Amino acid sequence: MNHIVLFEPVIPANTGNISRTCAATNTPLHLIEPLGFSTDDKHLKRAGLDYWNAVDIRYYPNLEAFLDKVDGELHLISKFAHQVYSDVDYNDGKNHYFLFGKETTGLPEEFMRQNEEKCIRMPMNDEHVRSLNLSNTAAIMIYEALKQQNFPNLELTHHYEHDKLD
Repeated sequence: MNHIVLFEPVIPANTGNISRTCAATNTPLHLIEPLGFSTDDKHLKRAGLDYWNAVDIRYYPNLEAFLDKVDGELHLISKFAHQVYSDVDYNDGKNHYFLFGKETTGLPEEFMRQNEEKCIRMPMNDEHVRSLNLSNTAAIMIYEALKQQNFPNLELTHHYEHDKLD
């Protein structure tokens, strides 16, 4: 199983968008406090209103409490990493936890240095932007893992009552 983990997120719309991705991909969402918003926040609910109750959300008071619960491979997503995310094998039967840092400061530097071999990066032109958007990055990451795993428990196609292509 894949897991998205947000370390001290501060932008409610990002977490709302990520919760929608989690609902669409059957991915548990782990939130490491403190959060920069209330989960009752209207912006958070607006971004994932119809999906919030369909997400397996787990809260942790701090990073250490989360780390105590990890039962698989931990991946730290960071622009500072030296390994490309798509070069990692996620189809190994293990649980994969994708840990994303706070939008403003990322993951703690000391923690990243202690776990450098777990850090992975999405290629980008660093001359043009400081970083990619958190919710976009989470979606890219989870779909790379799912692609390698042949999209388990997801519908590859679906036909709707008023399907535009039928």
